Amino acid sequence: MSLVEHREGIEAGRLDMFVDGAFAFTLTLLVIGRDAVPASAQELLRMLGGIPAFAASFSIMALFWHGHVRWRRHNLRADGGGLFLSLLLVFFALIFVYPLHMMFASLFGAIDLGGRPDGFALSEMGNLRALYVCYGVAFTCMAGTLALLFRHAARVAQREARSPLHARLEQQSWLVPTVLGLLSALLALALPASAPPLLWSLPGWLYMLMFLIGPLTTRFRRRHGMDALS
Repeated sequence: MSLVEHREGIEAGRLDMFVDGAFAFTLTLLVIGRDAVPASAQELLRMLGGIPAFAASFSIMALFWHGHVRWRRHNLRADGGGLFLSLLLVFFALIFVYPLHMMFASLFGAIDLGGRPDGFALSEMGNLRALYVCYGVAFTCMAGTLALLFRHAARVAQREARSPLHARLEQQSWLVPTVLGLLSALLALALPASAPPLLWSLPGWLYMLMFLIGPLTTRFRRRHGMDALS
């Protein structure tokens, strides 16, 4: 290993540690109770009621973190493009954490599974619209940043005479949540305040279309003969 490769490996490791630490910090912002110690059994039970929202938020944030872990497998060297996009992902993660928690807390609170944040209530459709839009924009920004990271990895692979197909496959997978988040935000903006509750649930149900990642991935692999290569 040359001196340049050794230095780039150290720089890539430091960047990954920073990203890991930043995502770990966002999860501490989601922890039920945070720095408050319950003073009674009733308060403890109220805090434990926030577990479903915390679990869902934890899973989504872990999904984005693991996306960055997978990107590193395709782009082992330190470079300016990867550094910028990784820091951008951290920036969006710190913004995303509160809309994420509020969205799931509202969802589970509405079906009596616990834990709406203190002082937060969806008293009118305008509040629900704002929550959908903030969540959708943040979701789009994070997923879109990961799509750009894999696009960058594909270009690096081409320059190094390696196959860019696996990076492009990952890029396509992250384009699905990017588009869904944007569509959800636009739909929330377009809905009139007088729309029935069923229509107001549609921006949230749009995210169920994430299952399309599976068929699109299979189609991509068959089109490029990746099953035969792997």
